[in-house]
Amino acid sequence: MTKNLASCACGQLTLSCEGSPVRISMCHCLECQKRTGSVFGVQARFSKDHVLIAGNSHNFKRKGDSGGEITFHFCPTCGSTVYWQVHAIQDFLSVAVGAFTNPQFPSPMFSVYESRRHPWTHMPHLNVEKLG
Repeated sequence: MTKNLASCACGQLTLSCEGSPVRISMCHCLECQKRTGSVFGVQARFSKDHVLIAGNSHNFKRKGDSGGEITFHFCPTCGSTVYWQVHAIQDFLSVAVGAFTNPQFPSPMFSVYESRRHPWTHMPHLNVEKLG
């Protein structure tokens, strides 16, 4: 079975994710833009049962654009957001694709909140979900 290893910038907080993600998506919502400091976020969703977390994290909660609550986990040392949980889908964790530091990681197949996408970005061919 495939194992994907993710970590924060300093390596204190790590995740070992077994198997393939059930979904890989990019999000253009304004909150993902703020969280990443980039123009979108890219996340891979794994079954919680297939993720092993090591190290310490702090977390913060916020409401998503859809009104649901999300808990973000970040390293207390370097501040990197590594994973989060959408409360509406308790059995899954989303992991920041950049935390895998693997250029061979599969590309996203979905794009959400396209209405907030910066027009100068060029997206690969994705399934666009009409959110926001």
